[in-house]
Amino acid sequence: MHQLWPTSATKQVDSALPGVDALEEFYAYPAALGRPWVRVNFVSSLDGAVAVHGSSRGLSSPTDQRVLGLIRDLSDVVLVGAGTALAEGYRGVRRTEVRSRRRSEHGLSELPPIAVVSSSGSVPVDSPLITDTIATPIVLTSSAAPRQWRSELVSAGADVIVAGTEEVDPPTALRELGERGLYRIGCEGGPELFDSLITADVVDELCLTISPLLTGGRTGRIAAGDGAGTPRGMRLLSALHVDDSVLLLRYGRAPE
Repeated sequence: MHQLWPTSATKQVDSALPGVDALEEFYAYPAALGRPWVRVNFVSSLDGAVAVHGSSRGLSSPTDQRVLGLIRDLSDVVLVGAGTALAEGYRGVRRTEVRSRRRSEHGLSELPPIAVVSSSGSVPVDSPLITDTIATPIVLTSSAAPRQWRSELVSAGADVIVAGTEEVDPPTALRELGERGLYRIGCEGGPELFDSLITADVVDELCLTISPLLTGGRTGRIAAGDGAGTPRGMRLLSALHVDDSVLLLRYGRAPE
């Protein structure tokens, strides 16, 4: 038996991962969106590590991978920082029978594009992000990035968005995505991008998978930056404890 916990109660459930319909309800975006809505998804160890040996793969599990795929299926666009995308070997989101059916049922495009954030021009033009994709890749960058690099990306088929001068400005980037009809934004990190979203106060929801591992070491946390923003209060929306000792948490913006 499983239970998706309401916002006002402390809950504990021991169960297998629930069925498809229950999980879709668990991770559903708000029904009517009039602006871009940012959901950030991370996996963390019990002691706060964001990676093992430089990659989040060491923290992941079949449960986490299933949730990652579901969030992608329900998103208009996948937002990711260049460092994370390159370190994790990102390429375009793949077509599957389940994904195609689910997105069709929710009235979404065939596949969500990857929108990679690179202020300085660190994404190679021949990266699989650009060359191995069905949906048109999006590159969010700054006017300080090399003009030649931006031109080559456009020639390679990317939608290049200049959303800042020295750095990518999150509100500008979100506005540009919204103008393209991309309101359901599933952000997959990394820590520096997450920190910039926190500083700009544009995070609507954090989906945090707690992996049952103690890692030690000096690995960073899920948000890494100057910490210049005002702390944002969040409230627990729902939680699910599954029988591989993984804890799935959802936090949303607390009422102001």
